[in-house]
Amino acid sequence: MTAAATLNSAIIADFSVRLPGSKHEAGSFDLRVDERLPGAGVTVVFGASGCGKTTLLRALAGLQPIESGYLRVKGETWHDEKESLPAHRRPVGYVFQEASLFEHLTAAGNLEFARKRAAATVNEQEVQDVIALLGLGDLLQQRPQQLSGGERQRLSIARSLLIKPELLLMDEPLAALDQTRKQEILPYLDRIRAELKIPMIYVTHALDEVTRLADHLMILSQGRVRACGPIREVLARIDVPGILGEEAGAIVEGRVTERDSEWHLIRVDFEGGQLWLRDSGEAMGQQLRVRTLARDISLSLEADQASSILNRLPAEVAAIAEDADPAMALVQLLVGAPGETRLVARISRRSVAQLALSPGKPVWAQIKSVAVLY
Repeated sequence: MTAAATLNSAIIADFSVRLPGSKHEAGSFDLRVDERLPGAGVTVVFGASGCGKTTLLRALAGLQPIESGYLRVKGETWHDEKESLPAHRRPVGYVFQEASLFEHLTAAGNLEFARKRAAATVNEQEVQDVIALLGLGDLLQQRPQQLSGGERQRLSIARSLLIKPELLLMDEPLAALDQTRKQEILPYLDRIRAELKIPMIYVTHALDEVTRLADHLMILSQGRVRACGPIREVLARIDVPGILGEEAGAIVEGRVTERDSEWHLIRVDFEGGQLWLRDSGEAMGQQLRVRTLARDISLSLEADQASSILNRLPAEVAAIAEDADPAMALVQLLVGAPGETRLVARISRRSVAQLALSPGKPVWAQIKSVAVLY
């Protein structure tokens, strides 16, 4: 990418920035990012604490000085060598880890404050739509101190939406919540992604949030981008799972096509195959995103029917890489013809040798467990 790169409506951010002084437990490092992000859906910036995620988000919002580089959003230059657009002129909504609310105002008062700050007129119907979207109807007359952590964060998100941002920035919005409150708010984030056309950049170090919310994934480590692209492609790579650790695995998106009432199972068809999952009440025809962890996939040279494993898929070995654990290896698999879907298996290096695995070899992927994300 060069500074002269041309943007189109599909691109939200085109930037090459150098940000000094980010602190990390191993010392300090410069954050260097040179990427293009899509203009739709949710881009998740993932990495360990201190890798530069929040610094990057603050730079996009104009809250962090950029030492060198440029930043363009939807064709408009926000920062280059000549000038930098101040934070108050950048059309962004920013949701912090801790809900930043006016404690002396009711929930309705907080929303009205945001409405008055909007760059364009916000009519009453738009206010009611946001209230309904975040489920705030019964909370409007309460003050922030009367709300739970999840309710406060939903109010904070609603307030950010009411300023009519062109870009929504979310900095670990669930990090301060316990697991119960986190599960409470995740469906609302799903609804924002599904119903609104506002592109979102979402920072987290929680992989469950990544796999549930992300359309596009950027992995940061010590101020450098280790991988960036559509989430299905990034999670199926075998040169990055060392960063993901035991949670390495792939995502499959498919549709519910059959229900087996006797055994309480549903069948999900995806590009290149099908999976049987536990029936949790999903509707016929419903689109689902499911996740297969690398540690839950074993490989066989034959279709072993004498097994308790329900899902067996014919596959082809695409690539093999070393794992962080010297006893293990990562095997990338192509499923279906001509390999529409990629999975990742973590098996022992001894098994790789015993099965004589190499790129192009046909195998059967035996999937022990599949998690429905949404």
